[in-house]
Amino acid sequence: MQVSRQHLKEIFTLEHLKFFALLNSGLFLTALGIALFKTPNHFAFGGTSGISIILSTLFPGWNVSVFMWLVNIILVVLGGIFLGLRSMEWTVYSSLALSFYVSVCEILFPLKAPLTTDVFLELCFAVLLPAIGSAIVFNVGASTGGTDIVAMILHKYTNLEIGKSLMLSDLGIALIAAYLYGAKTGLYCILGMIFKCTVVDSVIESFNLSKICTIVTEFPAQVQEYIIRELHRSATEQSVFGAYTHDKKTLVMTVLTRSEAVRLRRYLQKNDPHAFVTIVSSSEIVGKGFRSL
Repeated sequence: MQVSRQHLKEIFTLEHLKFFALLNSGLFLTALGIALFKTPNHFAFGGTSGISIILSTLFPGWNVSVFMWLVNIILVVLGGIFLGLRSMEWTVYSSLALSFYVSVCEILFPLKAPLTTDVFLELCFAVLLPAIGSAIVFNVGASTGGTDIVAMILHKYTNLEIGKSLMLSDLGIALIAAYLYGAKTGLYCILGMIFKCTVVDSVIESFNLSKICTIVTEFPAQVQEYIIRELHRSATEQSVFGAYTHDKKTLVMTVLTRSEAVRLRRYLQKNDPHAFVTIVSSSEIVGKGFRSL
């Protein structure tokens, strides 16, 4: 019994270490995108970074990171008052950690002007780095904080959905940027806001992408043995009949990663070339061996 408890404790610790490592790597990537690409180009397309970029322009004696600290602390306090700190979970940590990482990036990479003269290239990286970072953070069940807190408050006290609340706040920041920096920068901000939503969803789906493999075969025992012994996965078996021939066959269904699905397809090509196989992509697989509830 003692060994079992120790084993569970080790698993629990490893899971938390993995969660913490992924959370911080996502926040650091987001901070890198803010410091290297968003700030020098005045790409204020939402979030506390957008608000901080605008404030640093209005008050040029202060860096973006200083305002990120101020804005995030204010939002955390408001969240504690209206939502309760327990309900925000890792949002508090994410808000403050993101501010810290932006401060670190500003010290490591002090920029007075954009890295390149290609504005669209800068926009791509301003979107890509924070989008990948946000996707990593969202994928582990956390949040990058910031204006998410405002959206949570609005969702609690009004009928506005969180997604719509975030969209409205981001659009408002982009319109202020257009007023301060001109129509060109404002349009880039709106474009970046649209790109960000699309890229975040795409990256999250690619992280979780799995293959649902359905095999109609005359040799179910051999196929299942390969899935269990070689791929270390399980499968579901079901007896089926062909609509045309009425021959009795067996349907084997399993869920695999992309590389495992390729290995299974190669095995079937070699050992059961007459098998009928369908492989469908899915990013929402919940259960043992995949995402937990």
